[in-house]
Amino acid sequence: MSQSSSALVLFSGGQDSTTCLASALKRYRHVETVGFDYGQRHRVELDAREHVLTAIRQDFPQWADRLGEDHLIDLGVLGQISETSLTRETEITEDEDGLPSTFVPGRNLIFLTLSAALAWRRGIDVIIGGMCETDYSGYPDCRRDTIDAQQKALSLGMDRQFTLKTPLMWLDKAETWQLAYDIGGDALVDLIVDKTHSCYMGDHRTRHDWGYGCGDCPACDLRAKGYRKWRERQK
Repeated sequence: MSQSSSALVLFSGGQDSTTCLASALKRYRHVETVGFDYGQRHRVELDAREHVLTAIRQDFPQWADRLGEDHLIDLGVLGQISETSLTRETEITEDEDGLPSTFVPGRNLIFLTLSAALAWRRGIDVIIGGMCETDYSGYPDCRRDTIDAQQKALSLGMDRQFTLKTPLMWLDKAETWQLAYDIGGDALVDLIVDKTHSCYMGDHRTRHDWGYGCGDCPACDLRAKGYRKWRERQK
C-alpha cells in the first residue's frame, strides 16, 4: 500500500489506462478517474470507460470500495484546433520525421494540466497516466522527459507537490499484458479483452483474441503483437 492514500488515474477506457487503474486500485485506498471528450474519432472509447468501471465494481469486490468518483471533461476545443487522424476522418500516415498523423499536439500536456487542477481541488497529489516510450507510436508527449518537465511545472504553478506516475513507461505491450495478469489474473485480462477499446478507427464490432478493433491501425497492431508475444512467453 502506498503512503499516499489517494490517486487520480487518466482513464480513457483502453488497455493501458485500465491496467494503470488496476495497478492504482491495488496500491491506493481511494482512486478517482478522469477522462476527456475531445471529439476523438474513436469516441466508442468513452462508452468503454463506463463498461470497464462497471465491470471492476461488479467483478473485483476487493477494489470496489476503493474506486471513487469518475470525472469526464468536455475538451471539444482540442478537437476543433487539431487537424489529425484522431480528430478527422483522414488516412493514418507518417510525416517526413516519422511522426504519425494520429499525434494530437498538446493532448497529454492539456490532459495532465486539467488533471492536476482537478486533483488540486480533490486533495489528491498523485496522478497516474499510461504514457509509454518503449512500445508506442512515437508521440513526444509520452516521453518520460516530457512528464518530468510537466510535473515540475505543475508543482510550481499550483504550489503543491504533484507526482506524475507512469507505470507502463518502460514496458513493451507484452509486459503490459503480463502486468495486468500479475495484478488481476485471468479475470483482469478477460476484462481488458472484452471491455476496453484501443482501436483508432473506432471499430468495436470485430472481435479478435486480443480484443475488439479493426486489426490494421497502429493501436491494434501494437495491442495484437503484444498479446501474442505475451501468450508465447506463457507456453
